[in-house]
Amino acid sequence: MYKFEVYKDKSGEFRFRFKASNGESMFSSEGYKAKASALSAIESIKKNAPGATVVDLTKVDV
Repeated sequence: MYKFEVYKDKSGEFRFRFKASNGESMFSSEGYKAKASALSAIESIKKNAPGATVVDLTKVDV
């Protein structure tokens, strides 16, 4: 099962990581001073990005 994990980093900021069903971390967030801000970012991702597209910026037009 996919999941978001909220944690505190060494500097005391709140961060989250998104984990795949096999337990592998897929991505992590920036640091937030307030836990509520980290939780709000998670909700925003869940709500606003289900159909996000992929833009490949490594393609070079010759």
